[in-house]
Amino acid sequence: MREDKMERYQRQIILPGIGTSGQQKLKASRVLVVGAGGLGCAVLPYLAAAGIGKIGIIDGDTIEESNLHRQILYSSEQLGLSKAKEAANSIIKTNPGIEISVFEEFLTAKNAAETFSGFDLVIDATDNLFIRYVIDDTCLTCGKPFVYGSIHQFQGQVSVFNFEGGPTYRDIFPEENGAAPNCAEAGVLGVTVGLIGMLQANEAMKIILGIGEVLSGKLLIYNLLNNSQQVFEFGNVPASKKSHISVSFEMLSPAESLLGEALLLDVRESGESPQVNLENGLHIPLSSLPQEADSLDRNVEIRIYCQSGIRSRKAADLLYRMGFRKLKLIRGGAKDLLTEIRRAKAGEASL
Repeated sequence: MREDKMERYQRQIILPGIGTSGQQKLKASRVLVVGAGGLGCAVLPYLAAAGIGKIGIIDGDTIEESNLHRQILYSSEQLGLSKAKEAANSIIKTNPGIEISVFEEFLTAKNAAETFSGFDLVIDATDNLFIRYVIDDTCLTCGKPFVYGSIHQFQGQVSVFNFEGGPTYRDIFPEENGAAPNCAEAGVLGVTVGLIGMLQANEAMKIILGIGEVLSGKLLIYNLLNNSQQVFEFGNVPASKKSHISVSFEMLSPAESLLGEALLLDVRESGESPQVNLENGLHIPLSSLPQEADSLDRNVEIRIYCQSGIRSRKAADLLYRMGFRKLKLIRGGAKDLLTEIRRAKAGEASL
């Protein structure tokens, strides 16, 4: 790193334990941020400003108006644009001297290993319970640590998994909790994601620099309503006692799910809104699926959806164990699917 470029980082270089050698470590580091939503918008500017040499951003979502109260990298003029691309455009202005790789797609079990291969450390900035298991499993396989963060209303959690042989995500969360709501369901305050995102960026910096006490084997829980902070310790769980997701299902966007021949299976409970009426649709509540699954044709592709994606995954796992193999998940939920159906009908009407 040239001397004329070091002035930018002078205030952190003079810190004990960093110095010029520490800044060189940051420059040589490669960090992937999974998700460019609320947490990602807090993590990314600080990584860029600190001089992380290569930052990867993976997110297949676009900017919506409901994002703007907490996803501070975006503005009203960017509605409908790619989050990953616009986030990259923003942070490169903060620090033109860094390299940014943009992946305008959602992370899946299929692309995780290849995407992670170009990076040393992964930051989970998602709002997706099942993708965290994909991140955890892939990081364990690839030997990479990942920094975890999650939000529930006014509370946030931060930890570091798979760091120098330390515990993994499955060690503390061994099984999928189908009751865990996402931000769209539970609500979220903008400053909550801001604080938790900055704590994630801080953990990433400590890992790269080799300073401080990393939150490996520890779960930090911060409550913004009463400013309480708790740290819970946990250890490695023997592999034989861990619950693993052994099957990865292909994810379809709402638009993709309407193409071709397939059965669209709604596994929400009766009476949930919005109602989705499709000629090739079928409604079987998740609670009734074990008893009614035999009525389904195993030779027909089944595309499953619910309200947010949580129950559809549980339904797919259940059907797979019952011998079904042509299973796919519809990303998002019934509301997103209904929006796409209306958009498709409006397009047909205009022709």
